[in-house]
Amino acid sequence: MMDITRNQYFLAGMLLLFLGAQFRLIDSVDLSAEFTQFLAERTGHPVASVSATTQALTLTEKPVVKKNVRPPDWIGWALLSTGAVLILHSWAMKKPGT
Repeated sequence: MMDITRNQYFLAGMLLLFLGAQFRLIDSVDLSAEFTQFLAERTGHPVASVSATTQALTLTEKPVVKKNVRPPDWIGWALLSTGAVLILHSWAMKKPGT
């Protein structure tokens, strides 16, 4: 079994830190109509049938419904703090090869 090294902890911490900062900067994300249709078909959501009916009535090929995703505020803080802890932990570990 492979042990997790200092560098891997540092990389994971940096990724979580940057991801947390990104979540703190955005307010909401608008998904494209095609991706909303894809998600609705995979989850069996009623939007899939409504969108298909709307496409037939309006004689268009493009889906009309778009989804707006708003992540909760706490997720950015959780990712930032977890990333900071992993970075600090990596600094406290022994250097590779010693």
